[in-house]
Amino acid sequence: MFSVETLATFVVAAFVMVVIPGPTVLFTIGRAMALGRLGGFLSILGTALGSIVLVVGVALGVGTVVAQSIVLFTIVKVLGAGYLIYLGVQAIRHRKDAAESMSGPVPRRSGGRLLAEGFVVGVTNPKSIAFFLAILPQFVDLHGGSVPAQLFVLGAIVVAIGVACDAVWVLLASGARDWFGRSPRRIEAMSATGGGLMIALGAFLLVWSEKPSTA
Repeated sequence: MFSVETLATFVVAAFVMVVIPGPTVLFTIGRAMALGRLGGFLSILGTALGSIVLVVGVALGVGTVVAQSIVLFTIVKVLGAGYLIYLGVQAIRHRKDAAESMSGPVPRRSGGRLLAEGFVVGVTNPKSIAFFLAILPQFVDLHGGSVPAQLFVLGAIVVAIGVACDAVWVLLASGARDWFGRSPRRIEAMSATGGGLMIALGAFLLVWSEKPSTA
């Protein structure tokens, strides 16, 4: 399906794009700091599942339709940004509760809820749509078999690289969480910081107006 040179070039390009801190990284750091290592990893899994949906959509042409429609693209962007801002506000509002409940163990949150929250962030991330549409088609071989299949494989590689990089961020952020967790005030500040990161991310998505070219 792909030559070794093409696949190697794509992996390098995808790694460079993914490793640069962006919306998903900020979300991951915020969740890991607020909820600990397990919460961070569950959030990663949720965003990865959301990204896979985007990959499938792009592979089947749905992503292209969304990208070509300013209205649909804007709706996706606003929904994703609004949801992140909501999560951030909630984290700040309940920071004192977090300080009381997090003085010992990591606060309990439903695994399903964490997955769902991460999924919403992943599937409504317009930057991911732009990335998949702008980068993946450049590495497709029109004579190398099914184009949708090629797009899906390339997209899955990007998601895998993203999960690996985000896992490193979770380990770093959760380590910082353990240090902050030695003091109730640090915990309160940590929760507020995590919420602030998500609000900043939401605000970034609201003002980010780049739209992928489909020409």
